[in-house]
Amino acid sequence: MKYISFAIPCYNSESYMEHAIESILTGGDDVQIIIVNDGSKDRTSEIAHQYEEKYPTIIKAVDKENGGHGDAVNTGLSYAEGKYFKVVDSDDWVDEDALSKILQVLHNFEDTDRQVDMFVANYVYEKEGVEHKKVINYKNVLPQDEIFGWSDIGRFRLDQYILMHSVIYRTEFLKLCQLKLPKHTFYVDNIYVYYPLPHVRKIYYMDADFYRYYIGRSNQSVNEKVMISRVDQQIFVTKSMIDMYDMKRVTNKKLRQYMTNYLAIMMTVSSILLIRSKKPENLEKKQELWKYLKMKNYRTYWKIRYGILGQTMNLPGKPGRKISSLAYNVARRLIGFN
Repeated sequence: MKYISFAIPCYNSESYMEHAIESILTGGDDVQIIIVNDGSKDRTSEIAHQYEEKYPTIIKAVDKENGGHGDAVNTGLSYAEGKYFKVVDSDDWVDEDALSKILQVLHNFEDTDRQVDMFVANYVYEKEGVEHKKVINYKNVLPQDEIFGWSDIGRFRLDQYILMHSVIYRTEFLKLCQLKLPKHTFYVDNIYVYYPLPHVRKIYYMDADFYRYYIGRSNQSVNEKVMISRVDQQIFVTKSMIDMYDMKRVTNKKLRQYMTNYLAIMMTVSSILLIRSKKPENLEKKQELWKYLKMKNYRTYWKIRYGILGQTMNLPGKPGRKISSLAYNVARRLIGFN
């Protein structure tokens, strides 16, 4: 059987996709690799099919019209045969030793008739030109090497939230909760992680530096100038997450707090991009976004707006915006996310 299906969304990825593929191939027949060519105009499709021909029992090459990263993830999920499902972006890769350890745990789950909805491991910021790479781990937050639920979690730091990089979902679980990401939209990785959370019952965390998240290309979606140019998509994703759940219906208190704090981060990112664009119309969009949250869920709005992040993003006037921007720069240097 296939223990993990890895989807690799690719768009014009000919120069780096092989690193991602080769790192996963070390899993052998325990893994399935679905290379989704999202309408590329270079040799991406050719490379994908060469790999499929060489490793027919492991690799599936899928060509589709361009629909964006989220649509490529949807396609990968539709072809997934593995018990668990993991997305690896084409410019990232996985650590081979950590992959081996994760597969051992999944083998053990199968042997003992156990399963989880969400498997969490560490990720590493592979930032170009930085000697000491920042590792995001969850040792102080999540129980290690055991199955647990939301009531067992601790308090997450700002740089510690569970992202697409750190999560592996059970394939059937994702299909049952009907996850579908929007087309032609960036930053949908937040929806991918956030939407399934209230449906998750069983979690497992391994303290292994598994996912290697590359930061360095000038056209990367997390580059600040690129993010500002796509700020409307960031707002769309943030509003979509606001719309997903009435927090009063999230019965587990710790999960509700976690999800509220995740929304606070999304509101902060959207707000700071709108501030740093220095466009008057974007400042109006910032006010409209906060009004939207207030209209949709006043209690959640109140918690976020008058928390530390909300207050920092809503300081009055030009001096206030400068302080907000300075706080963002400090956080960016500490966390190293772009």
